Amino acid sequence: MQQQIALGKQPHIIVGTPGRLMDHLTNTKGFSLSMLKYLADKLLNEDFEKALHDILYVKKLQRACLRNPVKIEAAQKYSTVDTLKQHYRFVAAKNKDCFHVYILIQMSGCTSMDRNVKAVFISGQMTQANRLESLNKFKSGQYNVLVCTDVAGRGLDIPSVDMVIKYDIPTNPKVHIHQVGRTARAGRSGLAISRVNQYELEEEVMQYYEEVADSRRKAQTKLKEMGGTRRRRGRDDSDDDIGRYLTIKG
Repeated sequence: MQQQIALGKQPHIIVGTPGRLMDHLTNTKGFSLSMLKYLADKLLNEDFEKALHDILYVKKLQRACLRNPVKIEAAQKYSTVDTLKQHYRFVAAKNKDCFHVYILIQMSGCTSMDRNVKAVFISGQMTQANRLESLNKFKSGQYNVLVCTDVAGRGLDIPSVDMVIKYDIPTNPKVHIHQVGRTARAGRSGLAISRVNQYELEEEVMQYYEEVADSRRKAQTKLKEMGGTRRRRGRDDSDDDIGRYLTIKG
């Protein structure tokens, strides 16, 4: 209700998330984007693409109309800087916590998890004041490890970050670029270590299972049509040839 009152005063600038903006466009009487001159979008993450598309283009939202809109996009090329070194480690899922402890110990120069490793954290469930407090403790050197969720995956400029250790691999390459980009900033060198476990690899590989199985069936049929009556050592050549090149987990 407070936001509805504020919008009713026709402010010059509105800052909001896509979900809340959609809610007001749908439910707040008299509110529209018909007088909008500029839309600044910082939400490049795939998670918000549908919401932004709905705000700008869905026909049923007649009030969300723009007059002679011009869409301006930055270059779509995403890459890391040359001063960033990226390492990938294959680690069993059950050992990923131990792996991170090992890396922290090695990089801190100590022999155990003692006072040389001091961590502070940032998450989306914290208030903005608490987030800034944790961030300032890390930037000042009071704590040498910052544990954070995706909320700190972009937008933070901390020049002194030596290394980024990624707990999970994001499905969106853009997100990965932003996360590892917290180090190696302003011409400095940096290191990013990403951990991959067996389940993540299996998920990536098995997405092609149905496609490969279908191709295998077609290949078998085609080979039989081309001469499947020939036999070698009492077996069908087509099955032999396909089995030599394709192995599908059943």
